[in-house]
Order: sequence, then C-alpha cells, then structure tokens
Amino acid sequence: MRELNVVISGFDHYADVDINPAYEVPKAIAERGLGEPSGPDDVLNEVQVKVHAVSLPVSFAKAWPMLKEGIEAVQPDIVIATGLKHSARSVMLERCATNLMDTERPDADNVIPRRKPIDPNGPAAYWTRLPLRSILQDFTDDSIAASLSSDAGTFVCNSLFYNLLNWMDTQDRVLGGFVSFPPVRPEQSSQHGLPLEQQIEAGRDVVRETVRYYLNPSSSDILIA
Repeated sequence: MRELNVVISGFDHYADVDINPAYEVPKAIAERGLGEPSGPDDVLNEVQVKVHAVSLPVSFAKAWPMLKEGIEAVQPDIVIATGLKHSARSVMLERCATNLMDTERPDADNVIPRRKPIDPNGPAAYWTRLPLRSILQDFTDDSIAASLSSDAGTFVCNSLFYNLLNWMDTQDRVLGGFVSFPPVRPEQSSQHGLPLEQQIEAGRDVVRETVRYYLNPSSSDILIA
C-alpha cells in the first residue's frame, strides 16, 4: 500500500488562551488518525497516511526554521500549518500569504517588526496549495462553520505561511497551506468560536481532502477568489 506523510503544525500556548486549538488539533490528529474512509470507492482506501504534529513557538525568527526541521526529518507530501485567529467565529481557510511583517504586539521573543518584508527578494504574495472548494464541501457536510480568508494577517502566522509556500515553490510536488482556527468555545456556550472536537474534525477534513486531491488532482477543487 502506498504511504503518504503529512506534517501538520500548530503553535505553543498563547498568553491568556486557556485552550489553544492550533496546539490541540494537530496533536489530536496525529494521535487519532484520520478515521475511516467514506466508503469502498474512497481513494483513502489506497493509501496509508502518517500524520506528524509539530508544535512551534510564536516567533518570527524561530517558527519557520523549526517547521523546516520537522519537514526535513519527515520528507512529507503534504504540509498544513495552523494558527489561532482570536477574532474568528469559524474555521478560516487562508487563501494568500503576503510578503509582509507588520505588528504592534511582540512575538514570543519580544520582537515587533514594522512594515518589513519577510523575504526582500521574494514575490509580493503566494496562493495556497490546498483544495479549498472540496474542503469547504466537507465542512458543509459535517456542519462545521467555515469561511475563506483573504490572508493570514501580518503576524507570525502569515510569516510562517509565506515561508512555507516560498519553500514549496522549490519542490517538485508538495501540497500545503494554512488554516486559522477560532477560539475554543465550550459546549452549550454562547461565546464565539467552535467546540474543540468540532475543530479537530475540521482539521481531519482538511487533511483528508488534501490527500484525496494529492492522489486525484482536479482544478475544480481549487478556489482562489
């Protein structure tokens, strides 16, 4: 049976955040796996998918080198980076990584870059390499609130996303992108966000659909605008 390796990254605990889905979701998927294929005709029956979780510091200088170290150790076919978007009310599929660092709040190293390029010689932006259309369809089938996001901001999440796609641009065939999770909402709570188990299922949907797309690519699965 064919084997595919997936790296899914998240960030260490944020200050003032009790449960960080970008830490918990990758860990849970690596431990639990992707679940059963949808049926006998599902292409997931043809592969063994190994998911490796990598936890990163919220650091402009350290996040990408640590993810790259994990990538080099695993040699994955798919890399999915995740982060926490505090203001989000649903899972956000990030379409674009921009070549910009610009923040008023410090990262974990107390660094506050203002209006600086991530790569002075790099392009202004990269588009995701995730099959957003089919992922959104899975979210709909599983009643998971989700939407498209134009970009991942200008903090560490975007910097990691840009560096990942910049690296992927040099690879023959590696798929990847970035997913932003909302805050974890306790069950039966009225606060914004989603329950953790629902976010874990969303992460599994992202991995499953990306594996399916890797095995059977279709231009109709890609949604940019």
